[in-house]
Amino acid sequence: MFLTGTVLGGFIAGWLFQNPDAIQLSSNTISDLKDLGIKDFSGMIPEDVFSVENLTSIQGIVIMVLGGFLVGFGTRYAGGCTSGHAISGLADLQLASLIAVVGFFAGGLIITHLVLPIIF
Repeated sequence: MFLTGTVLGGFIAGWLFQNPDAIQLSSNTISDLKDLGIKDFSGMIPEDVFSVENLTSIQGIVIMVLGGFLVGFGTRYAGGCTSGHAISGLADLQLASLIAVVGFFAGGLIITHLVLPIIF
């Protein structure tokens, strides 16, 4: 039942309620993305990054394997996943979850602003 609801909900959200308008990006975001080599802004995800060719390249495989390892390591090290800490842990006012969520957010900012520009 859960799987059926998930597939049906994805279909309804993706096909019946899709927005035909192009997404609105600020000029600063477009400029930053162009600096990273992204040229196509027609869809929700840039084909320049999320294409089959990019995912099957050496760079794409390394990023997926390294990212998967880091997610698994971080989940084990932090004692739970990001959504578990952010939703359940913070709702229970657990200090460990607050520290973990702050760490997740800081890590995301560091990767976005320091590591991704080097990789791409």
